[in-house]
Amino acid sequence: MEALTISTCFAPFHFNLSTPRFSRIICEKPKLYFPLNQQPHKSYFSSNQPHQNARFNLFTSNISNSTISTNEPQLLQNQEEKFEWYEQWYPIMPISELDKRRPHGKKVMGIDVVVWWDKNEKQWKVMDDSCPHRSAPLSEGRIDQWGRLQCVYHGWCFGGSGDCKFIPQAPRDKPPVHTSKRACLAVYPSVVQSYILWFWPNSDPLYKDIHLTKRPPYIPLIDDTSYSSYAKSTLVRDIPYGYEILIENLMDPSHINYAHYGIMKVPELPDSVKADREGGMPFDISPAKLDFNGFTAKQGTGEHKFIAPCVYYGPFGLAIEDNLDKESSESEEQSSSDKIQRLFLVFICVPVSPGKSRLIITAVRNFAVWEHKLIPPWIFHLEVNLIIDSDLYLLHLQEHKLKEKGAHNWQKACYVPTKADALVVGFRKWLNKYGGGQVDWATKFTGDLPPTPFREQLLDRYWTHTVQCTSCSKAYKSLNALEIILQTISVASIGIAAAAKESVISIGARYFLVFFALLCFVGSRWLSKFIYKSFHYHDYDHAFR
Repeated sequence: MEALTISTCFAPFHFNLSTPRFSRIICEKPKLYFPLNQQPHKSYFSSNQPHQNARFNLFTSNISNSTISTNEPQLLQNQEEKFEWYEQWYPIMPISELDKRRPHGKKVMGIDVVVWWDKNEKQWKVMDDSCPHRSAPLSEGRIDQWGRLQCVYHGWCFGGSGDCKFIPQAPRDKPPVHTSKRACLAVYPSVVQSYILWFWPNSDPLYKDIHLTKRPPYIPLIDDTSYSSYAKSTLVRDIPYGYEILIENLMDPSHINYAHYGIMKVPELPDSVKADREGGMPFDISPAKLDFNGFTAKQGTGEHKFIAPCVYYGPFGLAIEDNLDKESSESEEQSSSDKIQRLFLVFICVPVSPGKSRLIITAVRNFAVWEHKLIPPWIFHLEVNLIIDSDLYLLHLQEHKLKEKGAHNWQKACYVPTKADALVVGFRKWLNKYGGGQVDWATKFTGDLPPTPFREQLLDRYWTHTVQCTSCSKAYKSLNALEIILQTISVASIGIAAAAKESVISIGARYFLVFFALLCFVGSRWLSKFIYKSFHYHDYDHAFR
């Protein structure tokens, strides 16, 4: 595939193509959201509910070339400024990766949910992944012939509203027991936006229509029709380190030259400014605004935006081809505009549990659109997975080291004197000011990180990506079938060459069969290694890069 030359807002490079019973839910009145053009009735505030003021304090942080100030304004921590982690929309999966023929089990914010297509209501449903009978996971079940979610442990069936439709063990001539509330499932509000299924992690009936008053974040690069002609490629990967570390890493442009050296190649710098082999350089990143909803930052003419709690996007690269001579300045300007190659990356970071997260990447570009139509997505996924793997192990260890120093001691534990870390510092400021310094797992977890597994298990691609990617799983099955075919042809060719009589097959044909068998055998061995490195495990040793 032809290399794409990109001069980035990051480093320039060449790119080769049972419901949780949270105490707050029980003790507090759920917070309702009202449209901007509609005020709640005054009776809503009459039951000891303080009036919610929609104003949030904004501040601008200017970072000098030499140091980043940690002296932030001390704001009063009132109810309006507290970020409620369980009163937000969270992405589950792109709908392109969801099979309507079967249920899917996912964990988000520590909640195990089952996602399935209700063909009767023509909607995706998100429910507790636990059968009310004896807590068997419904994600291991099936969709029966009537379009009901069936638990395969004892056959209980459920409808799209969470109601139990059928209990096979219940006597037919007795009063029905499947209508009991105890036989029902908790249903979470869900909606499809940006080609992604989102859910609201609170099954209280008050939030049933929350999508009418509060929607998932609007992402112009995906939702705006002006980008409809752009090629869009999406990848989903489960990550063995936490949400905070994942977002920090994606907001860090200066690590690309080093952590991804040899994969994302940086153009050669002049010898007068080149400091090392990798080509590290200063960055001029200036935070513009930080508030309850996230923050923005400027880098040159580009803007990076973080929409709390999951979405981060910005201009990833610009490269302008040589302009042709034009007869007028107007035509020159139009030509230059047409030849600007634009690449944007949208990162959606999902908190799964302590030490685990999920990354949904969407690459949006206005060049090489034909490649997007002709080349299957799994080819694109190979290189993106290699990029993820190249710093995965060190980030997992980094998280454990930071955990030992405490989530609220980040600025004391980390020395960040340059503007290259401005985005990371901006995220930590938002997290400390509004998010409580870390993800609120309620009573679901203690916050302890899982132990570090073997390196091969940590870098596993099969369970973290291949099985949940439609394109990669098809490629994996096809390539395995091709490997078996090559082995079969190799054995058959040797057998024919050995068994055939001289009068039936010539010496030349016999030698050809032997050579062909050897060629197929070598091809099958190479393909076996390719499959393993591409879909299972590909190590990355920084010492020999």
